[in-house]
Amino acid sequence: MSEKTGGPAFPFTGDWEGMTLRDYFAAKAMIAILVEVGRSHGVAHTLDDKIAQQSYIVADAMLRAREVKP
Repeated sequence: MSEKTGGPAFPFTGDWEGMTLRDYFAAKAMIAILVEVGRSHGVAHTLDDKIAQQSYIVADAMLRAREVKP
């Protein structure tokens, strides 16, 4: 597993690597962020770069949380 990406989200044998787990987590986080921004501001399209950055911050936190031993 790659420390920065979490490895592939949907493992597949072959040359195509596809989406990383980090990308998958970020996509999921982005949905929640967009819903909240849309509710509170109604201007999600003006915050695209900030929303993308925040989505990856959440994804990175999720990857770190996976490393914590119960």
